[in-house]
Formats: sequence, structure tokens, C-alpha cells
Amino acid sequence: MTTAPPVPATDLATRQSLAHGPLGPLLDGDRASLFLGAPAMAYVLHLAAADSERYAEALNTLDHVVATHTRRRLAAAHARIDQGRYASFAEYDLFRGLTGLGTLLLRRRPDSEDLKAILEYLVRLTEPVAGPIGQPRLGWWVGHAPANHKAATPGGHANVGLAHGITGPLALLALAKRRGVTVDGHDTAMVRICRWLDRIRHSDHRGTRWPRWITETGPAPLQPAAPSWCYGTPGLARAQQLAGLVLADADRQRMAERALLYCLADSHQVDQLVTRGLCHGAGGLLRTVQRVAEDAQTPTAFTDRLPELRDRFLALPAPEAPGFLEGAAGATLAFQSAEPGSGPATDWDACLLLC
Repeated sequence: MTTAPPVPATDLATRQSLAHGPLGPLLDGDRASLFLGAPAMAYVLHLAAADSERYAEALNTLDHVVATHTRRRLAAAHARIDQGRYASFAEYDLFRGLTGLGTLLLRRRPDSEDLKAILEYLVRLTEPVAGPIGQPRLGWWVGHAPANHKAATPGGHANVGLAHGITGPLALLALAKRRGVTVDGHDTAMVRICRWLDRIRHSDHRGTRWPRWITETGPAPLQPAAPSWCYGTPGLARAQQLAGLVLADADRQRMAERALLYCLADSHQVDQLVTRGLCHGAGGLLRTVQRVAEDAQTPTAFTDRLPELRDRFLALPAPEAPGFLEGAAGATLAFQSAEPGSGPATDWDACLLLC
């Protein structure tokens, strides 16, 4: 594809426009992902089409762009592993990496070889990597720090969260198996991740929780944190509930559901939610609780808490920004889906690896 002429950074609408802007060429580069560019447009149009033939021509074009992009990203990822170098968020995570592309393909092209190739890569990601100085690390060990925590992880870290950590690949592997899409080593990879999560799990009078990451010197502080979708107990619980379901591991499913119930009952944790957003706020918790309830061993243990969560959501200030992850769009979707008497839940939250 050719490179488009530069567009002023302030003209976001034009930059992202299929009709008037350089969306196609601009977002077929290394930065394209589930949340940016051609893959993001494919996800939105696929949901909007709702199994109809609407947007068929545009989606066909985007499918080819995504396929080419995915294969290029996979080749780079396997080359990195072959060289024994550490991973990065941009390679594998939900927001920027191959887990996000796999999430799109599971919805858009579940029978594709590209999806299977991503799952095979995720299996390989769970195997140890040699590292640049021959010191073996977890396969998802990254050589950089988390965003906004530049000094927190000297020497890199292994991230736990659903958005940037290994719980994202776990959820995708589980959701793929639930839909009948598996590859060699599929279950082994999920079990490997789950056992690592077990090793770093902490339980006390406040319930069960996990650190945000592990560094060379040990886990991040384990004080009760905000129950966010991206890093907190809700996302971790949902991913492990899904893994328990597809692995027929009732004990893991029970542990995950109990961890979320303890979290919901702990005002010290829930009171830390100060926004309505999906990523870090009450919207993400609200939607995650709904999804957990759909598969829970005792659904009413979660649905009985929805009225309180809705009230908590409404007590927080409405987002001023219009966006999805932190803004009004995502918050509105989360609340509308949880209103009493609302229709069957749609799958708009598939991009959050909740379904």
C-alpha cells in the first residue's frame, strides 16, 4: 500500500475516515490493531452488519488487509522468539498485539488459518524464552515497564492483567476452544498459564487476588486495588472462569467466581472506582459481572448485586469524552445492557474478551 500524505494531527475525524481520509494506507502499518485502524474498523462493521450482507464489500476489503497484517505480525513474533528476545505488549496483548487480532478473527473469520496461526503463536508464547543473556524467562516476559509505571519494573516484567498481560491470551484460548477452534498444545498452554496464576495468587481475609505483575525481585504490591476490568480481579476472574469451563475444571471455575464475589463485597476495593468507564471504572465491573453471571454455578449470587452496581455507576460523574474505553460510549453500553428488562445481551464486549 502507498503512504498517504501527512494529515494534521488535530483532524482526527479526517484521519480515521474511510470516505475522505487515509485510513486504509495509514492503518495497515505496525500500529494497526483491534483498537486502531483497519482491524478496528472491521470489528465495528462486523458488529453493525449483524449477520446481514451490509458492508460486505468494505468488510471483504478489510479482511484482506487484516490477513496480510496478521501474517506479517506473526512472522515478526516468531522471528523474535527464535532469536531468544523478550516480547513486548505491542506484539501479543489485546490492545495492540496478536491477542487483539485473534479476538477479531474469532468473531469475523473463526474458520480461518490465520486464527489458528495466532492460537499456535499463543501456545508458543507460554513456553520459556532464552532471553538476550541466556537467562530463561516466562515466554510473555517483556523487557519494558508498564505504561505510566516507568520505574516500577527494572529488568522488565511478566504482566498479569487482561488488557496487557497473559490473562488476555488465556481468555482468547478459552473462548476459541468454547467455539470449537483448537490447535496442538491448546489445553497445555491454558493449564500452564493457570498454574502460574495459582503460584502468584494471594488469599487472606479480604479474599483472593493477584499482583499486577511480577519482576525480577518478586510481585508488585498486593494491597487491594481498584476492581478494574483491565488489571483487577474482575478481568482475571472472568478469564479463569472461562478456562475452568472449557477445561472441565470445576474447582478453578469455583475459585474464580468466589474471588469476584469477595471483591464485590469489599467496599475498600469497590470504593476505589471513581469513573464510569469500561477500562478502569464501574462500567467495566458492571459488564464483567453480567458475563460472569451468565456462566456462574450460582447466577443469582451475581445478578442480585446488579442493582447496587447500577446505583454505584449512576453516582459517579458521567464521562466528558465520547470514547469507548474511558468515555461515554462504553459507559452507556455497559449501563444499558444492565438495565432491568433490557433485551438479550449483544456481543459488543467481545473486544474486551468477556465473551
